Amino acid sequence: MINVTLNNGLEMPQLGFGVWQVEDDRAVTAVTNALDTGYRSIDTAMIYQNERGVGKALRQSSVPRENIFLTTKVWNSDQGYDETLKAFDDSLERLGTDYVDLYLIHWPTPEYDDYVDTYKAMEKLYHDGKVKAIGVCNFDIEHLERLLDECDVKPVVNQVECHPYFAQNELKAFCKKHDIFVEAWSPLMQGGDVLENEVVKEIADAHGKTPAQVVIRWHLQNDSIVIPKSVTPSRIKENFDVFDFELSADDMQAIDELDRGERKGPKPTEMNRR
Repeated sequence: MINVTLNNGLEMPQLGFGVWQVEDDRAVTAVTNALDTGYRSIDTAMIYQNERGVGKALRQSSVPRENIFLTTKVWNSDQGYDETLKAFDDSLERLGTDYVDLYLIHWPTPEYDDYVDTYKAMEKLYHDGKVKAIGVCNFDIEHLERLLDECDVKPVVNQVECHPYFAQNELKAFCKKHDIFVEAWSPLMQGGDVLENEVVKEIADAHGKTPAQVVIRWHLQNDSIVIPKSVTPSRIKENFDVFDFELSADDMQAIDELDRGERKGPKPTEMNRR
């Protein structure tokens, strides 16, 4: 496993395990398989409705809690200062833990304009030692700029949709300038067309790897944090088996050139669902 050092000095595994769209009862088995495989970073959220399953897997695991990097998120309907503090306590209860390694705002929901107050509540949680780091998801540059102007604690990560067809290069450059890691959700385009791309398949064949492994490796070599999701044990292991090869500069450039601005999820400026 490769760790990255966040801007507050905390180390985080660069490859993690996501549980979006994993039912609560199945999350126990999936997270257990991930931990047994070697993953040490687990990414969940209140809205996924599987925090209890994730927490159960962590408690049952032989891996000590202090060796697991746990992320969860505050949902749009819980934004606001007091609301965020309560939402965090509720997440802790469901997870069955007394701290979270990383707490994130799930979406900026600009229509409601309360993400700054939400973030200030997260700053309190950070200063109180209830979370080891705080950050955001799905923030565009304009939203990040406002946090940097109005808040005291710099986000450590911005978790956004990112894959070879939607490389987010402008946002990546901004985040790098401000020492904020980009964390890729939907890194495999939800198993989409990118895994059937001939360029990706040729590179995979040349390395004796699968297209998914090549795309994950592309993320890692672009200095992004990446959280692929699967409930299939063989895929969980496949997605982890990416540390024994390296893409060449030509490989990286060929994948970089696949970017076509193809977003699968909502635009942050338009996602205001609560």
